[in-house]
Amino acid sequence: MSENTNPRTQTEPQTETATTETDQPLTTTTGETDEQAQDEWTEYEFAGEAKMTVEDLDVHYGDDHALKGVSMEIPEKSVTALIGPSGCGKSTYLRCLNRMNDRIKSADVDGSVRLDGEEIYQDGVNLVELRKRVGMVFQSPNPFPKSIRENIAYGPKKHGDLDTGLLARLLNRSDAEERDRLVERCLRDAALWDEVSDRLDDNALGLSGGQQQRLCIARCLSVDPEIILMDEPASALDPIATAKIEDLIDDLSEEYTVVIVTHNMQQAARISDQTAVFLTGGELVEYGETDQVFENPRSERVEDYITGKFG
Repeated sequence: MSENTNPRTQTEPQTETATTETDQPLTTTTGETDEQAQDEWTEYEFAGEAKMTVEDLDVHYGDDHALKGVSMEIPEKSVTALIGPSGCGKSTYLRCLNRMNDRIKSADVDGSVRLDGEEIYQDGVNLVELRKRVGMVFQSPNPFPKSIRENIAYGPKKHGDLDTGLLARLLNRSDAEERDRLVERCLRDAALWDEVSDRLDDNALGLSGGQQQRLCIARCLSVDPEIILMDEPASALDPIATAKIEDLIDDLSEEYTVVIVTHNMQQAARISDQTAVFLTGGELVEYGETDQVFENPRSERVEDYITGKFG
C-alpha cells in the first residue's frame, strides 16, 4: 500500500456475523471458523528487550473499526511479519508505529505505542525525528526523480546532517566527502553498491524495479533509523528481485528492527523471527515464533487461513 492510499477504499472480503458461546458477535470471512480469540494466543515471550510496545490499539476510519484492541511487543533487532487477508488491518497497524495515520483525516487512533519506553502519541512528539527513527519502505518503489547519489543524500541534507550546497563550498565547509562515504555505505548495506557504483549520477528512475526498491531501502538507511517498516516491499517484484530483498531483510535484522507486512505466507515463513496474524475485523488473533505459528497454530482460524481455507 502506498503512503497516500486510504484504507477505506480497499476491497473488503465478504463477511458474515457469527455468535460465540458468550453471545458476543464475531465478524468472520465466509469460510472462516467461528471461534473466540484467546488472550494467551498473542502473549509472545521472547529473550531480550522490546523495541516497541503496543497496548490496546484501536483505529477507526470514520465508522469503520479498522483495528480492535491490539496489544503486542516487537523484539529488537529481529524481523516481525504481519500477515492476514486483505482488509484485516495489517497496514493500518504498521502505519501506527510511526504515526503515518496522522496524515489520514478520517483516522482516529486510541491506545499506546511506546518506542524504547517513550509514548509516541503524547503531545509534543517531533514527528520528523520519530520518522527518522522509524523509517518506512512502501509497496511500490518511489525513488525521487534525481540521481542515485542525490536520492541517498536527500534525507541527511534535509535534516542538516550534510551541507553540500554552493555556499558551503565557498566557505570551505562542504561535506561532499562525507556524503560520498554515506552514499557508499548505504548502497552497500542495501546490497546495491556493486550494481550502481559506476553510475551514481544517473537518474534513479532508470533503475530496474528491484534496484529501485533497494535504493529506497538505502535512502531509508541514510538517516540512521532504528526501526524499518516495510509494507509489502516485494509484491511488485519478480522472483529474482524478491529473493534479493529477502536476503537483504535478513542482513538488516542484525542491526535494525524490521517489521514487514506481507501477503506472501511463504515469504513470512522464510524471513521472519516472529509472526502476527490479523484476521477479519482488525483483530490480532495469534502472535508468536514463526515456526510455531506456521507449524502448530493455537487458533483454528489461523490454521484455516494458513492452509488456504479462506482469505
